[in-house]
Amino acid sequence: MNGRSLIGDAGEASPVPHRRDTFGNKPGEATSGGFSRLKLALSRRPPEQQPGEERAMEDSPSMDKEDRGENQSSPCRGRRCYPKALSYVTGDMREFANWLKDKPQVLQFFDWVLRGIAQVVFVNNPISGILILVGFLVQNPWWALLGSIGTVVSTLTALLLSQDRSAIAGGLHGYNATLVGLLIAVFSDKGDYFWWLLFPICAVSMTCPLFSSALSSVFSKWDLPVFTLPFNMALTLYLSATGHYNPFFPSQLITPENSVPNVTWSELNALQLLKSVPVGVGQIYGCDNLWTGLIFLGAILLSSPLMCLHATIGSLLGMVAALSLSTPFEEIYFGLWGYNSSLACIAMGGMFVALTWQTHLLALACALFTAYLGGSMSHLMAVHCLAL
Repeated sequence: MNGRSLIGDAGEASPVPHRRDTFGNKPGEATSGGFSRLKLALSRRPPEQQPGEERAMEDSPSMDKEDRGENQSSPCRGRRCYPKALSYVTGDMREFANWLKDKPQVLQFFDWVLRGIAQVVFVNNPISGILILVGFLVQNPWWALLGSIGTVVSTLTALLLSQDRSAIAGGLHGYNATLVGLLIAVFSDKGDYFWWLLFPICAVSMTCPLFSSALSSVFSKWDLPVFTLPFNMALTLYLSATGHYNPFFPSQLITPENSVPNVTWSELNALQLLKSVPVGVGQIYGCDNLWTGLIFLGAILLSSPLMCLHATIGSLLGMVAALSLSTPFEEIYFGLWGYNSSLACIAMGGMFVALTWQTHLLALACALFTAYLGGSMSHLMAVHCLAL
């Protein structure tokens, strides 16, 4: 309540009716002794303030500071601080990006690289990028190193080519190279810590901004994003150029199925099916570790709980699609039917399309369609010894 509403202005005071004073005397009848006692009583009271002085105290900075201090120390204010603090580390962390604008370029570059690592799952959050990097370390430190190197090289190449700075800051020139570094390591037949592999990874990662820029200029006519098409093109060209029998950089031998798989439904393990859901999310980055998949889900959850929900549903629908085709259980447990449908469900479930119940159903249908399409494409590409 404001002090002015209680005190009012001096001109607004109403006339006081005649009444006896404090000592029982009528007005004008006070004796000399009464006046002396009245003066003594008034001398002991605190001096009254004029209305103007009271307004000055109300408007003074010291009073404002005291009021703000009292409000900040109240328990209600403390409880409200938690959601506000949480907003600084969730979503796309725009406040953090604005804070970094006048900071050293090295700090900004680290932010761009982390956002690029997370952009594979449509997440623009550096803390999510750190969590995903931790997931790489849990899976395989060698893969984590190569994925990070690919992201750094691609981001630097985009800077040298003077690409759009906002796209670089959002990690859009890094995520394709993250997959390039990881998947070249996954498909390498030389095993871990084959250091010569750094040369093809750096070379192929440098092509990702070129593919992204070229495809963006074409797809922009229809207002379409390029997604991971630059990664698919770069990795396919690399695997086609090297192959399994290359003396320097051999890749794993990929062959089509030449016999009817032996599927025994009584051997189906419900626990392994449940584990295949987070493993399918982990396979977006080529990782098959259960804990890595759970860390990836946590990274997506930090950015958007809605995206995390659709990622889980998409992986689940991919598993259902695989079971409907009597796919060998090992492929399902390995998460190979979950990653494409998971990405499709995220993209359609509120990422690129406004979320309604119609678009939610469309996301589910898109996840199923993507799983079936991925299964058919994997068989077609295996004929040419290529991975999907």
